[in-house]
Amino acid sequence: MARRQHATVTTERQLKAAALMLAGQCKIMSRILKRTALPSLRDFPADFSGLAKIVVGQQLSTQSANAIWARVAGALFPFTPEAMRDASDNDLKLLGLSNGKIRTLRALSRAVIEDGLDFEQLNTADDHIIVERLTAIYGIGPWTADIYLLFALARRDAFAPGDLALQLAAQHHFRLERRPTADELVRIAERWRPARAVAAQLLWADYAVARRALLGKAKKPIIAKSSKTLK
Repeated sequence: MARRQHATVTTERQLKAAALMLAGQCKIMSRILKRTALPSLRDFPADFSGLAKIVVGQQLSTQSANAIWARVAGALFPFTPEAMRDASDNDLKLLGLSNGKIRTLRALSRAVIEDGLDFEQLNTADDHIIVERLTAIYGIGPWTADIYLLFALARRDAFAPGDLALQLAAQHHFRLERRPTADELVRIAERWRPARAVAAQLLWADYAVARRALLGKAKKPIIAKSSKTLK
């Protein structure tokens, strides 16, 4: 039986086409695209190392995650399930990994070595099957699985409703009184099918712009105003 083809966004041309489509059907996406321009493609390996990199980046800033991953990938080169299994906890902690992430990466290694997790086969499955398989591994939740679909597999309609930045961006643009839950954001994101992954990238880009602007204002010195003219 032929394998099902899954729509992806792997080139700038595809990204631009999807972004323009979203801008044409949603005023919020149109406003964001004008503000941020086209976001950069995010490309993670669609294998053990790519998923491990996502695990390392959980609940960290992009800068911190990249720094820790660079140390881990360099120290355990080539980064394989066996290399991860054989590294000592102490060495991994010295590289910047927390106890929780060490446990998750070891569980992921066991899933490959002992339980037969085959990424080549997994990557051809439907989104919900991939999420179900990955979240069965200790420490891997829906967010990590969704990000794997978005960044490693580049699925065009993947989404990460549990992502804090996406929730905050949606709260701002839809003028909600509170941050939407994951389930609420799933319903909101229906308007962006069949390119929710591109909508997510635009929302992330817009959130980053807003944060930089906010930080820039915070760093500006406060100059006291006087009612008298200085002479």
